[in-house]
Amino acid sequence: MMAAAKLDEYWSHLRLSQIDLPGRKFLLQAQVAYHRVSAPRHETVPEKDTGSTIASPRLAEAVVRYVGHKGAGRADTFRRAAERACGYLVDAAGEKPLSDYTRADALALRDFLVAKGLSGSSITRILGSIRAVINFNIGELALSHGHPFVSVYYDRSRGVTKRATIPEEVIRKLQGKCKSVNDEKRWLIAMVSDSGARLGEVAGLLRGDIVLNAQVPHIVIRPHPWRSLKTKGSERRVPLVGVALWAAKAILPRETESKFAFPLYNKTATTNANSASGTLNKWLKVQTGEGYTIHGFRHAMRDRLRAVECPSDVADQIGG
Repeated sequence: MMAAAKLDEYWSHLRLSQIDLPGRKFLLQAQVAYHRVSAPRHETVPEKDTGSTIASPRLAEAVVRYVGHKGAGRADTFRRAAERACGYLVDAAGEKPLSDYTRADALALRDFLVAKGLSGSSITRILGSIRAVINFNIGELALSHGHPFVSVYYDRSRGVTKRATIPEEVIRKLQGKCKSVNDEKRWLIAMVSDSGARLGEVAGLLRGDIVLNAQVPHIVIRPHPWRSLKTKGSERRVPLVGVALWAAKAILPRETESKFAFPLYNKTATTNANSASGTLNKWLKVQTGEGYTIHGFRHAMRDRLRAVECPSDVADQIGG
């Protein structure tokens, strides 16, 4: 177990050296120092109740520990989010032991992110990642010092635009276009449009995840090595109806050596949902002339279910 943990930390160090993140060089320098010794180098923090000391890791070490334990089996975006967020903290307040970060550092980070022009939702994600790293290390090492990154005020609505749901008539128009073009990209749009599933969930499906010979045809959404799921509750079976069923019936008879339902977006070790999103959103804009996105189908499905008075718990299960 110790060897495996050290190996995970080593790979995390190598990955960090290959990408350009804010504060990357400072995190890298600290990680190099961390890996030069057999035992982690800590600052010590007096424990007020007993007078004893408890190790407080530096930020770089805290990131390695968090990613090594919490990131096991998760998509690489999990690691990148933690490293990017803590890179911003390094830029704003420096790389130092967790116990040395103060409320002033938290506010300096807030001001730094606002000055960069980041939206309120982006700031929320960054602060959330930093809190998760610190909380995990506090719990893992039984640290007694405070946590200065809680309850940081900022305008959460700043720069945030609400994603528009797609009207029913526009959905029908787009679905008709999908049937006319009748190719892999349009099958993907069609399946998303009438399933309410996330784009990444559908793009990463195996052909074997499409079940037509059941009383209710459906897709099985489950985690795969090439595509994880957003939450544990995201694992589910979603009925195939409308053009989603049409797409499924077009996919399975297709002659291909690929095990994937959508091989176009599974050419590497991970499902390339970002590429799919960019390509399909451009097509949607050309067809409608509006700023609708592929994610809008998911919002629309919720509205469609509400319109037929579908119970909220059933709607939750369909949406995962």
